[in-house]
Amino acid sequence: MKSKITGGDTALLFTARVLEKYDVSYYRCKDTGFIQTEEPYWLNEAYSSAITKLDVGIVMRNENLIRIAQPLLSRYFDHNALFLDYAGGYGLFTRMMRDRGFRFYHTDPYCQNIFAEYQDLKELEEGTKFEVVTAFEVLEHLASPVTEIGNILSYSDNFFFSTELVPPNVNKDWWYFSFETGQHISFYTKEALHYIAKNFGREYYTDGRWLHLFTRKPLAENPFEALGLNRKEPFLIRKMRKFLRSYDNRKQFMLPKESLLDADVKEAQKRIR
Repeated sequence: MKSKITGGDTALLFTARVLEKYDVSYYRCKDTGFIQTEEPYWLNEAYSSAITKLDVGIVMRNENLIRIAQPLLSRYFDHNALFLDYAGGYGLFTRMMRDRGFRFYHTDPYCQNIFAEYQDLKELEEGTKFEVVTAFEVLEHLASPVTEIGNILSYSDNFFFSTELVPPNVNKDWWYFSFETGQHISFYTKEALHYIAKNFGREYYTDGRWLHLFTRKPLAENPFEALGLNRKEPFLIRKMRKFLRSYDNRKQFMLPKESLLDADVKEAQKRIR
C-alpha cells in the first residue's frame, strides 16, 4: 500500500479489530512515519452518528481550545477579521468564540449546526476568505489527507488545528487509534505534517503534542512556545508562566472584545419571525 502523504512505500505495522468486527491492517509510511489504515470500507457504519458516543470530553476540549485560541489569534493574526471552524460539529467552538467577540463561522456537512445556526458558511458569499481556518480533531478522520487539507487551505492562508502526534515506539495500545469507533484512520508525525505544509507552501509550527499551525508567512517565533502552550516544562515553572501569561495577555493581547452574543440573538429572532 502506498503512503497517502508521500505516495511512497509503507510497511505493515499491525492488524487490529475495528468496530469489534473487522480485522483492519495499519500501515506506516517509510518516509514520514505517518500511519494509515487500509482503505476504510467501514466508515458508513462508523459514522452512524457524526459525534461518537465516546467523545464525552467534547465540552472540556472546547474550553481548553478557547483558552489557547484567544491569545494565539489575538497576537499573531487580525483578530477583527473573519474566521472559519471547519468540520465544527455542533457549532460549539464557533458559538464560544463569537461570545468572546471573534467573528467565527461554522461549516460541517455531516453534523447539525446547533449552536451557531445563523453563523454558517452558507450564509456568506461563495469564495469568502478567512484570516484563519480552524479544525479540531478532524485530520485523523481524513481518508484522503492531502486532498482534504488542500480543500481546507483554499479558505485561508493560515490553518490552526489539533491532532495527536504519533508517539515514539507506538503500538496498538495507543488510545488514539480508537478501534471501538472506527472513525480514526489517519495518524500524523511531525515529519508528515511538515511534508504536507511544505507541499502547500506553508510554514509549520507545533507544540510537539497535539496543536499545530500552518501559515503562509513565516512567524518570528513558534507561537506555542512563545505563549507557553507546549506544556513541557516542570509543573512549578508552568504555573508561574501561566500566572505571568495571564497578566501579559490581559495587558497586551487580550484587550476585551465586545461579545457578538446579543447581535446573534437578535439575528436568530429575526430569522424565526
